[in-house]
Amino acid sequence: MLVISETLARDLVAIEEALDAVEQTFCAMARGLARNYPVVREVVGHADAVFGVKTGADNSVPFLGLKAGGYWPHNLARGLTNHQSSTLLFDPDTGRASALVSANYLTGIRTGAASAIATKHLSRPDSESLGIIGTGTQSVYQLKATLAVRSIKTVHAWDPSPDNLTAFGKTVAELGIAYRAHKNREDAVRLSDILVTVTPSTKPLVEREWVVPGTHISAMGADTRGKQELDPELVSTAALFVDEMAQSLSIGEFQHAYAQALIGESDIRGSIGAVIAGMAEGRRSAQEITIFDGTGVSLQDLVVANLAVRRATDKGLGSRVEF
Repeated sequence: MLVISETLARDLVAIEEALDAVEQTFCAMARGLARNYPVVREVVGHADAVFGVKTGADNSVPFLGLKAGGYWPHNLARGLTNHQSSTLLFDPDTGRASALVSANYLTGIRTGAASAIATKHLSRPDSESLGIIGTGTQSVYQLKATLAVRSIKTVHAWDPSPDNLTAFGKTVAELGIAYRAHKNREDAVRLSDILVTVTPSTKPLVEREWVVPGTHISAMGADTRGKQELDPELVSTAALFVDEMAQSLSIGEFQHAYAQALIGESDIRGSIGAVIAGMAEGRRSAQEITIFDGTGVSLQDLVVANLAVRRATDKGLGSRVEF
């Protein structure tokens, strides 16, 4: 078995490479060549943690595996990131475990990649301002991934933590981009052509009346029952896109509007993979508000882990152990 550490994973896969890999697997999903299996995600009852297992296979590559891990909200005080996970890949021909890959960094870039892919295909090409609601660790991945697909001139941000806003602002400044930290969410929302929400919130943070026509929103925080970042009324009036329908309506951002019967499956225009593959229509006008519900699917994790394994194998890196 090949073991890839967290440090090595960071060296092996750049965010631009993750964009290409995730885009390809989204396309394979839409064409029926790749499938995510049912997700297990539960509250642990210890350390306020949420733990989950996501599995799937992409027969177009091929690869097969799972990612296990979740959210430990007290980890920062221990000097660790709150999100902890590992990916286990299996040989699709024999079923034997073939690689164990640390997935903390890879989860960050695959999440940023998914959001940026949606931005690439759904936002207005002339979009210049990026709003970030939630400036924790994931915000940096969101920023860098968005910069790979759009020419952003100004970043607007809101977070309940002043320290988070300051730290994120330093990263933005290092990239030579104008930065505005806002005390209220409404200003950050109204001034953004592209809006990314990336929080663990369980109540709406973005109201319908704040969002101006033509905005694209990537809602990336909701991945568990009860999580919520957007006003259901906003969801009910926008053009809707998902990474995967079943997850979106059960654990994603759209779960709330769906539960309130404000939307049905027929109101989802398509998956982002279907848009990429030309099987579904994307943005229809410059005035349309588009929303991508990024719940995070197993294939995103597996494709970047598989990319790391291929790179490590080509370069003779990683640790080989008997298993």
